[in-house]
Amino acid sequence: MEADEEYRRKERIVLVLIVVVASVAVSSLLVAFSYYCYIRNKVSKRLQRADHEDNVNLQLVAENGLQVFAFKQLHSATSGFSKSNVVGHGGFGLVYRGVLSDGRKVAIKLMDQAGKQGEEEFKVEVELLGRLRSPYLLALLGYCSDNNHKLLVYEFMVNGGLQEHLYPVSSTKVLSLKLDWETRLRIALEAAKGLEYLHEQVSPPVIHRDFKSSNILLDKNFHAKVSDFGLAKLGSEKAGGHVSTRVLGTQGYVAPEYALTGHLTTKSDVYSYGVVLLELLTGRVPVDMKRPPGEGVLVSWALPRLTDRDKVVEIMDPALEGQYSMKEVIQVAAIATMCVQPEADYRPLMADVVQSLVPLMKTHRPTSRVGSCSSFHVKSPTPTAHDFSEASL
Repeated sequence: MEADEEYRRKERIVLVLIVVVASVAVSSLLVAFSYYCYIRNKVSKRLQRADHEDNVNLQLVAENGLQVFAFKQLHSATSGFSKSNVVGHGGFGLVYRGVLSDGRKVAIKLMDQAGKQGEEEFKVEVELLGRLRSPYLLALLGYCSDNNHKLLVYEFMVNGGLQEHLYPVSSTKVLSLKLDWETRLRIALEAAKGLEYLHEQVSPPVIHRDFKSSNILLDKNFHAKVSDFGLAKLGSEKAGGHVSTRVLGTQGYVAPEYALTGHLTTKSDVYSYGVVLLELLTGRVPVDMKRPPGEGVLVSWALPRLTDRDKVVEIMDPALEGQYSMKEVIQVAAIATMCVQPEADYRPLMADVVQSLVPLMKTHRPTSRVGSCSSFHVKSPTPTAHDFSEASL
């Protein structure tokens, strides 16, 4: 009997242990399931919030006139992104010529891969160009953000970038006409008007940060538009203020104070514009270390010659074959000199540059009135005369 009692007692203990262990296991499962439900609910809300924000952004984009394209549409427009349709390559990726189903010719920029920098550039271009309106800026027609595919759709500029006309490198590419002096003047003026709009017609001002000859595109009549806003930044609204940012841009075009301190202002773009003026005058690239000693950096080589009437002729692009007005050359040289001053405070405003170039143009298209933008407000132009007279030479 005692053995039976002992057996039953052990049996009860084992049973209690089994119940306790089972209860703990069930409780653990309930806790784990509750935590899973909590996390899932939190993630779901976050995704819903993100979807809502995306929908709001798409709505804002739609309100600003941008079209949202499906990847299939753009794949078809470029014949499956055929190599024969490649018209350019930038930091963002390849640029293709395309024809939409409605017959419009477009330029389609395809992101190489969805990296952080590329994503940021894509976002900046869509948000900025969806709100800015100027006849001197390349028009963004729409975009595609389909899974990992990121594409931007622009108006097509049949004559490509200014750089390829100043420095034709392909023997197979036939250029329809040379850039004569009057064409160069008009390009300089229209590019200046593009920067003037960014700096002085919107608030806060927009700093391009990568202004260069390859980002000035030309239409069939060689009218110019500023393009590629992937590195653009909103500037300070304070007079003389700056924004601090990582130094980005292209060698030879970056303003010295920005390169040294990371302090970015609209005057940083003015310096870059001055370098482009030197390219138009000389037909030389900003940096070419294959040239003789002292001639590798365009600004340092040209600057002492720009202020000497006799030496200005020596730096002129041989492709012009002397077909230019010496008086106009001296005036443009004076403007370039002021724009590439090492001290930012000594550089002019783009409005002053425009005012100085306008009288040099014998014929140029009428200035279109720009409209207001949703994220910026248009400021009243306040033209002031910065004297780029011949007396400054």
